[in-house]
Amino acid sequence: MQPSAPVIIGDAPLSPAEVVAVARHLAPVEISAAARARVASARSVIDGMAADPNPHYGVSTGFGALATTFIAPERRRQLQLSLIRSHAAGTGAEVEDEVVRALQLLRLQTLASGHTGVRPVVVDTYAAMLNARVTPVVREYGSLGCSGDLAPLAHVALAAMGEGDVRGADGRLMPAADALAGAGIAPLTLVEKEGLALINGTDGMLGMLVLALHDLETLLTTADLAAAMSIESQLGTDAVFAADLMALRPQMGQGVSAAHLRAFLGDSPMVHSHKGPEDGRVQDAYSLRCSPQVHGAARDTMAHAATIAQRELASVIDNPVVTSDGRIESNGNFHGAPVAAVLDFLAISVADVASVSERRTDRALDPARSHGLPPFLAHEVGVDSGLMIAQYAAAGIVSELKRLAVPSSVDSIPSSAMQEDHVSMGWSGARKLRRAIDGLARVLAIEIITGARALDLRAPLEAGPATGAVRDLVRTVAAGPGPDHFLSPDMEAVTELVRSGAVSRTAKEHANV
Repeated sequence: MQPSAPVIIGDAPLSPAEVVAVARHLAPVEISAAARARVASARSVIDGMAADPNPHYGVSTGFGALATTFIAPERRRQLQLSLIRSHAAGTGAEVEDEVVRALQLLRLQTLASGHTGVRPVVVDTYAAMLNARVTPVVREYGSLGCSGDLAPLAHVALAAMGEGDVRGADGRLMPAADALAGAGIAPLTLVEKEGLALINGTDGMLGMLVLALHDLETLLTTADLAAAMSIESQLGTDAVFAADLMALRPQMGQGVSAAHLRAFLGDSPMVHSHKGPEDGRVQDAYSLRCSPQVHGAARDTMAHAATIAQRELASVIDNPVVTSDGRIESNGNFHGAPVAAVLDFLAISVADVASVSERRTDRALDPARSHGLPPFLAHEVGVDSGLMIAQYAAAGIVSELKRLAVPSSVDSIPSSAMQEDHVSMGWSGARKLRRAIDGLARVLAIEIITGARALDLRAPLEAGPATGAVRDLVRTVAAGPGPDHFLSPDMEAVTELVRSGAVSRTAKEHANV
């Protein structure tokens, strides 16, 4: 069931929370009256230029390398149709519905700005498709992240014209014409300028960035909790996370992660059990001691990426644009470089956080480094393998994340007969970031499974309130210590707890974070 409160389009830039609400949680949208008036006013400018015998790019000319070719008035509707059909050239697997909804929403926001020159009916059609949950099929490959996410956006435009395939509200694949008819939406017939306006945007890569930032906010708190479980169960110290020590290096993200670790570990009987002169260890390994520094660096990367996303959410991306004083001007704002760079930056941080998590898991399984835990946390050493192969899975994912951390944005392949001779590859960066985030969730789940079993094996020592509550949550879906059993379902179930935010919420509720 859709939430009752609609997201208003056109009065202000969309917030990240509104993008997530529409893309992931199916919130309805509504076009503001002021936006509708701006759209109609800008369209009158385009109508005037369409009647001008002098050529205007995107209105009475071809596109890209064909920008100097004048198109006669009687051929312009065919020009728009041909543009969308030819640019809907994606290939590969279907892109996730939430990504398609995000890019459609963000294109709608730009259309409603009054700077693109489309008619009000175009804005209304995109809003109606979102509200009816008519989701165009968009393919994995096709965008170079410059001149906008051309192919993905063209697939959406094609569906709005009643062509191509869509997923209906029930998820069923069907022809776009049937879905529109079922929802009472008339297919669009595009006129001058509208084809370009529908496909010149960074909406796909921006939508994926916003969704990634939303997910990472949860995952980084989960990483702090996973680290706390590892530190606690491996009899590490929380003294190194003291506020005065963190103040000596005032990195914002590091401070947040250290505060989480203090909260998660501060009331732990297990941590307090070995404090004092009888604890002869000088310091813990980097993977334990430096967790807030690593996690904090990722938080700072997120903060920078969020700034870029907020600016992009406030942007009008189209070419050409209708200016406030009635000019139509070509520009290069469709280049995805700002978004592409932070997508790559985030992939690097995701790989780093997963890497340090896997190292903490590995320490728990090694009797030479775990301070008294059985090898691989096995029930009967030699007969049982315990969590040995779970660590293999984490290691394999981390290796993959390191490959995904190789930047896409440093690559460029010229296109459109060298007219578009430098591209951002931002769509590719966004796609690999989504895969990286999935991998991070799985690596953290494996550390949490490991930490939960290690805490159990420390009995009669007791875990702290936050870590103990998460251990109890894990036990609702995954077995505790005992003879070997089919482990994969446990890993999948705990991964879902991580992804849903249940682990993060549980930890914060029991630590007053």
